Amino acid sequence: MDLSIIIASFNTRDFLRDCLDSIFASEGVGSFEIFVVDNNSSDGSPELVRELFPAVELLTNSANVGFAKANNRALKLSSGRYILLLNPDTRLETTTLAEVVGVMDERPEVGMTGLKLVRQDGSMDLACRRGFPTPTNAVAKFARLDKIFPNSRIAGDYNQTHRDPDSDYEVDAIVGAFMFFRREVLEQVGLLDERFFMYGEDLDWCWRIRKSEWKVLYLGSKEILHVKGASTSQNQRLMNGHFHRSMYMFHKKHLVSRYPFFVNWVVQAGIGTRWAAKALFLRLRGESEPASHSTSKPRT
Repeated sequence: MDLSIIIASFNTRDFLRDCLDSIFASEGVGSFEIFVVDNNSSDGSPELVRELFPAVELLTNSANVGFAKANNRALKLSSGRYILLLNPDTRLETTTLAEVVGVMDERPEVGMTGLKLVRQDGSMDLACRRGFPTPTNAVAKFARLDKIFPNSRIAGDYNQTHRDPDSDYEVDAIVGAFMFFRREVLEQVGLLDERFFMYGEDLDWCWRIRKSEWKVLYLGSKEILHVKGASTSQNQRLMNGHFHRSMYMFHKKHLVSRYPFFVNWVVQAGIGTRWAAKALFLRLRGESEPASHSTSKPRT
């Protein structure tokens, strides 16, 4: 098997259909298998897969178990020499998969590859190439200095806004909406950390991959559509909590030993303050908080 494609889905029926259509329209990719892991959707997503895509391996969960746990379930069953984690709100070009396989075949030092993700309005999803979070670039992002000084190496470090979006180069991290990697990486680094419900597990995985001396490659010369937030927009308040909790977890897991206690205190206080401010904004705006929530991958 050349490629295993894994899609974790929650209430994204129409997007999932378009995504699967784009996969099956792919050319030149060789043999592949597709897993859809449904996190207890109520919109008919499992029925859609069973009816229209019988070749897809459908795995259903009785609850929304999160992005990491859902993908890990399929990762354990996958057999491809390459594996792709893909959001249901993406659409591939017909040559996307074959081209990425070609790049990976030619560059054995690359463990994981991501693409340029473009939103419906034609703008770039900035999260598709990132530097690892640091106190400096976190302050720059929270203060929106990256918007004011996008070409600054310091202000634009997190979303790499100082670099050419249409070129190919090594980065610290890519986004979980499209993560294309070797089976050897999975065997060496292990599964996604299921302590992250969503947000942060892709950064954590890239950190572990880079520490294992694999390269993470961004291909700005190749792009796909990413609607972004197709399902997480259903529950902004809960997503706000998951996002800031993941920021705290990532800092505690990988960065706290690198800085003195007062820097860590400032970082943690900043995360808490930002969460509270966003929560207040959403409450004043009247955002609802449904009982269930998404597991596909938007990013900020």
